Amino acid sequence: MTDALYIVGALIGGLIAGAVANALVMRTRESLIFTTSRSCSICAQPVSSTEFLPLIGYFMVKGRCHKCKAVIPWQYPATEIVFGLLFSVFAARALGLWGLELPDFVMGDQAWLLFVRDALIASILVLVFVFDYRAYIIPDRLTVPAMVIAIIANLALGMDVVSILLGGFLLGGFFAVQFLLTKGRWVGGGDIRMGMLIGFLLGPSLGVVALLLSYIAGAIIGLGLLVSKKRNMASHVPFGTFMVMGTIVTMLWGQRILDWYLGFFN
Repeated sequence: MTDALYIVGALIGGLIAGAVANALVMRTRESLIFTTSRSCSICAQPVSSTEFLPLIGYFMVKGRCHKCKAVIPWQYPATEIVFGLLFSVFAARALGLWGLELPDFVMGDQAWLLFVRDALIASILVLVFVFDYRAYIIPDRLTVPAMVIAIIANLALGMDVVSILLGGFLLGGFFAVQFLLTKGRWVGGGDIRMGMLIGFLLGPSLGVVALLLSYIAGAIIGLGLLVSKKRNMASHVPFGTFMVMGTIVTMLWGQRILDWYLGFFN
């Protein structure tokens, strides 16, 4: 019963964090001042108290602004749901539930510190996903603070400092070389910082796993878009979105994926 309450609490906390993140994304992208008082992106009128309720408010107003009746973007409920689910899964891992295991360097009494690290990083990653998906940009104002959080949290959790730094500079360097060789045509500066974030967070081995998963996801989704004719060979596909997906999967199941792969060579 206590475990269920923790997970429900994490779910509610995630929904609230998602609601605040929605306001941050819309206002940052539109160069507006961040405020916890949300307003309609069409008529700029403040939302009602009902609309401000995470997830529930969206369905209560039937997905439309109560003032101008404009359709509220699907980003709002989707982001809140993703935040809630991620917070719940991270809480379950801290409790040792659902077959989710702690990283090797994390002791049992540090499980909730790991939860805080992962909740903060995942929150930033979801924002990166939305930014890159909608605006084709990975803001430094998101990735740079996330690097600091990853380094400090991993040091507190007991991760080897060499692994942290090696992972960051290895993955960041991977994108930096592409940037230099192609003069920024293949990747941008945001991809370099995103690579460093992944490396600082996961270390070199799991960082490479996250990178490979990102490319696999990009290839599968990109092929699907080509087949459905929603994109062509010249279309830009935001790779940051795939890096986010690969990173979150690796945060939860990266060691199992790596062990499964290495098992083929034993």
